[in-house]
This record gives sequence, structure tokens and C-alpha cells, in this order.
Amino acid sequence: MAEAAARRRARGGGGAARRAERTAVSVETAKYIERNIPLYEPLNEETLEIIEANAETVLAEVGVNFVNNPAALDRWRDAGAEIDGERVRIPRGLARKLCETAPSRILQHARNPERNVEIGGDTLVCAPVYGPPFVRDMDGGRRYATMEDFHKFVKLGYMSKWLHHSGGTVCEPTDVPVNKRHLDMLLAHMTLSDKPFMGSVTEPSRAQDSVEMCEILFGREFVQENTVMTSLINVNSPLTFDDVMMGALEVYARNNQACIISPFIVGGAMAPTSVVGTLTQVLAEVLAGIAYSQLIRPGAPVIFGAFVTSIDMNSGAPTFGTPEASLILYGAGQLARRMGLPYRSGGGLCGSKLPDAQAGYEAAHTHNAVLLGGVNFMLHACGWLEGGLVSSFEKFVMDADQLGVLHHMARGVAADENGQAMDAIREVGPGGHYLGCAHTQANFKTAFWRTDLLDYKPYETWEEEGARDTMTLANLRMRRLLDSYQQPALDPAIAEALDDYVARKKASMPDAFI
Repeated sequence: MAEAAARRRARGGGGAARRAERTAVSVETAKYIERNIPLYEPLNEETLEIIEANAETVLAEVGVNFVNNPAALDRWRDAGAEIDGERVRIPRGLARKLCETAPSRILQHARNPERNVEIGGDTLVCAPVYGPPFVRDMDGGRRYATMEDFHKFVKLGYMSKWLHHSGGTVCEPTDVPVNKRHLDMLLAHMTLSDKPFMGSVTEPSRAQDSVEMCEILFGREFVQENTVMTSLINVNSPLTFDDVMMGALEVYARNNQACIISPFIVGGAMAPTSVVGTLTQVLAEVLAGIAYSQLIRPGAPVIFGAFVTSIDMNSGAPTFGTPEASLILYGAGQLARRMGLPYRSGGGLCGSKLPDAQAGYEAAHTHNAVLLGGVNFMLHACGWLEGGLVSSFEKFVMDADQLGVLHHMARGVAADENGQAMDAIREVGPGGHYLGCAHTQANFKTAFWRTDLLDYKPYETWEEEGARDTMTLANLRMRRLLDSYQQPALDPAIAEALDDYVARKKASMPDAFI
């Protein structure tokens, strides 16, 4: 690994690269969260064993579909599964046995090694919203996303202290052809930020482009030996694996890049209405998907994913931050840990149309469940609005600020000499106050989490400054962050090679908007 890294540095090299590093302005990014608090595990041993047994029954008797993918059917047949058309029935224990080669922890490398993240165990990595075709801000309202919007979100993610990951499709830039936009999105993550990022999954060839661009950025040998991308592979629930997502998975698994195998479930529509029934389906789908990744390449890095919402039975709309969704998040975490796999779920999810009280309540419920449920990779940590249809600039800033709460909660409670504060209690004594004592003076800067956004001022000051609500404050902070953004240094030779790759790829095919 060290030799590959050295070759990578030598390949770029040169005075221009060194000058760029010296003059670069580096923004502060908190290390990924390491929990020092207990997890909440509501399911007892008997319930977990029932879910695991029922999931094996689903795989063996109901089966899963691998559609439009004859090669996948051949792989399963060779592994011992029963094939009936496109239906794959997996004998009891086979999928779980195959999953045993998947690693329990993943180190994802960023182009700035200080931003590397570890996914698994007690860690929590926060990544931004993923996938909305629309954006919203106070100035332009709700509109289709553009590449300019995409660039702004990547910059905001880079500037956000509590966000560890640049993410992937932070919004869907509709002003660029469908078959070419992944190139521009990847280029933005690689050049406008130095945090880790996600690859394209919308078509297998685009996954291959992602790998090849990473080989330019990191070096080919480094990519083959290390994980530099984490990408989202959604199961077409219920119990269906389509050829597009599986094709992308095959590319990433072959190239040692991490995939999140994630059922996408609206409870009551794409899974049963009950918690245990939904968890049974989630586990069956994850077992089949992760097992398939190990058929491609034993040891390929994968993450146990679970994206589950409930449904409003009146309108049919998905609902977020509900007790049932949290219980499923907690339960899926227990199942993932029993398999020894990293776990993805949650985010700042909400169904609200604006970054208002509803958005805050729903997002906070899910954020807290993520922390207590043992999630290792939180996609949609900031910016999600309107059930995932909208990436909101103001909510991005609001959520990113609140991620700091999770960092501080995860630290737990210190009971060392400083934490006991007996010297302060002795110094102040009865009837005094602690504002000026030595312990307070030594700890006041770090004792309490402090927001960079919310208003703590007296009423009179708040009124004099315009009686600004939280969305207004978020809009102002968003503008300040973008105004102060400076692009992180990148070896000019690598930047030129990436630009050339994108230009050649775009020139090789006509535009397509479907």
C-alpha cells in the first residue's frame, strides 16, 4: 500500500503540485464519529432468531429474481442455487456462508489522507443527500437541479465541519445529458473537494468510468488494492435485483470498491406493514445481494443497507421519522452486527416541503435513531427535503450544523478527574457561582456544543437584527460558506488528465436525455 501511494505521489510530482499544496487553504473537518455510548437494541434474541430463520425460508422457498442477467443466473447455479426462469432459490445457509468473506470494516481513502474514513465497528460516517431531481432555496424556490447547483452542494459539503463524506448524486443535474452527467459529477467531487466520494451506479459502463477516473486520481494499483469509492446499490424491492444495479455492483466488486446493498422499502407498499415482516424481507434481500457480491469477488467490501420508511395510508405518500421506521432501523442494525458487517441507514429524512418545524422534527428523530442504532454510514445526513425529491440548500446547512450534536453525544460521559470537577465544587462552595472558577475557565471553550447557525441571542438583539428565522439564518450561512470557499489543491497533472478523460468520453457519444 505504501509503495503504491509513493508511486502515486511521484507520478504527479513536480514543483507546481508542491506549490499548490503550500498555498492551499484547508478547512476544518471533524474526524468520523467513534461511539463511546451504548446502542439501543429493542429486539430480543428470540425475535432475531425468528427473523433470521424466516429470511432463510424466503430465500429457499420464495426466492429472489435476478432479471435480464443470465450471467448472474449462471453464477448462482454454479454456487448451488435452484434456478427457475429468472427466479433464484437459495438453499438455507448458502447466502450466509457466502457473506462470511465480506470484510467487517472498510477504510475508504480520500485524495487527502487526513479525510480517510473508517466504516464499521463503532464508527459513524456522515454523507449528504443523494438523488433528488429538484433543488430549493429561498431565492429561486423549487426548481430542477443544474450542474451549478451540484457544484454548490459539493462546495458546501467540503466546507461543512461535521460532514465526513462528499457523497454522490447530491442532486440530479438535469441540464447535462443523462449519459454524460456522471462524468461531470465525479469530476466535481474529485476537484472541488478532497473528502471521500461515491461512484455512479446508473449504468454499468458509468461504474466503469468511475473506476477509471479514480485510477487517474489515485493510481491504478492503489485503486485495485484499496477502497476509494462507496456506491449505492438499491434492491428493487420486493425481492428483485435488476440488471442495471447488479451490473454496477459487478464492476465495483471486481475492482475492490465498496457497495451498499440497500433495500429501498416503503412499508405497506414494498414490504409488509409489520416491523418483523419488513425486517425479514430486508434481511433476505441483503443476504442475497451481499452473497452475490462475494460470488463476483470473495472479500469485496460491502455494507448492509436498510432504507425503510412507513406510508400514509390515506395519501400513499411515504412518511419519515416515525416510530415504526426507527424500530426497523434499530432492528436492522442488530441483524447487521450479528453478521459482522458495516451498516448503512437513516439520514435527515423528512416529508416536509420546506425546512420548517416538520422537517426539523422528522430529521431529528432519524438522526438520533442513527446514532443509537449503530449506523456506520449515514447517507442523506443533510439536505433531504420533500421525501427525497428535493435537495434544499438551507436544510443542508441546518442539518450539517446539527450533525455536531451527534459528535458530542457519541463521546459519552467523562468520569476522569476533570470530569468529576471536585476542585470546582470545593472552590465555589455554598452560595457561589461557577462562572469565574478555574475549572470553568479551563473548560468553557469545549464544555458545551455550540451551534454555528441557531440564534441564542436575547429577544431585543434578535429583533434589532431583523427577527430572522432559522431558514433565513441558514440562507445567510450558506452564502458565507460559498463566498469563502477555496478549492483544495490538486496536482495540476492529475487535474489535466481528469479533464482530458471527461472530454474524450463526452466526445465519444451523442447526447442522450433518457
